[in-house]
Amino acid sequence: MLQPRHVACALLAVFLVLLPDRPLRAQPALWVAKNEHATVYLFGTVHLLPTDTAWSSPQLDNALKQSQDLTIELTDDDPANMQQLVFKYGLDFKHPLASKLSDDDLARLRKAAAVAKLPGGMTALNAMQPWMAALTLTVAPLVQAGLDPDQGVDKILKKRMLAVGKPVLGLETSEQQIRLLADMSEPLQLSFLRATFDDVSDGAAKLRELIDAWKNGDVTAIARIEDEDMRKENPQLYRLLLVQRNRAWALAIARRMQHPGTSFVAVGAGHLAGPDSLQNQLQQLHINVRRE
Repeated sequence: MLQPRHVACALLAVFLVLLPDRPLRAQPALWVAKNEHATVYLFGTVHLLPTDTAWSSPQLDNALKQSQDLTIELTDDDPANMQQLVFKYGLDFKHPLASKLSDDDLARLRKAAAVAKLPGGMTALNAMQPWMAALTLTVAPLVQAGLDPDQGVDKILKKRMLAVGKPVLGLETSEQQIRLLADMSEPLQLSFLRATFDDVSDGAAKLRELIDAWKNGDVTAIARIEDEDMRKENPQLYRLLLVQRNRAWALAIARRMQHPGTSFVAVGAGHLAGPDSLQNQLQQLHINVRRE
């Protein structure tokens, strides 16, 4: 079954679980794409981190220093904009969520809400579209754990580049990302929600495994954790949320590389792993990509 945490990493910054209290030195993977006159660095991110996770390195610092600009997935994800979009696409007061579920699914949803210690419980979920309920159940335990969205790798990179006067661009808008889920058919949204029922209770171990893979630059493990289940068990969502977006981003990078200069692109780590990775999409466009 598709795990909603796979999508939440890209959409709502919910990638991490609590890690040990000691400082953590991460060495995530870095790639470089080159042609005769342009260079683009590719870096996988996680969107929420404990404050004691050290992930910078001389190699990464040098790539950022060389780069004239930074591109991340979103630049318009401020709370006010996100709240407006959630009200527009995530709520459905006329059709309660409970009315869309079987008795068995409703019982599982109630249990998941209790396990997640969701504020408002079923009352809060009942007003949500299925996709929004799935993400809410995924996010709630992490928010309660006190994890800070401002510690997300993409946000730190953004602050760092803006501080030295370099522009920060977005591959997508927040509305585009949210509509990837909001525009799904109701059966697909409900399938997405059902995956959450088990994910609420066992997602922590999987997320810990994922973040360890990211820290170690283990792209094979990231692909196995993030992409394999989705690709095998829900190919429609896999194409929608990963393949199509990677293809669009590869085309955007290819257009950028028609002009001289050096850029830095940071996207969710799952997009840089597996057979349909952003790197492989660039290779299909005859752009050479290698790991640094």
